[in-house]
Amino acid sequence: MFDGFWDNVFRYPRYFITTLLGILLNTFEPLLPFLKRPVTLVAVLGLFAGGLFFVTLTLRAMLGLSTI
Repeated sequence: MFDGFWDNVFRYPRYFITTLLGILLNTFEPLLPFLKRPVTLVAVLGLFAGGLFFVTLTLRAMLGLSTI
């Protein structure tokens, strides 16, 4: 009755990783031509770092972890 159950359960992590990689590749592939120029590369990295910093500060404030 449960012969294929565990085989099916163990397929889900592989499916999840494959789906996640496919989404990431399809999201960032159109941006690759922009990253060949140093100016746009610096701008994209700056936006990414700024966004990460903003999310970090927002989460720290929401969770009450800020020292101020």
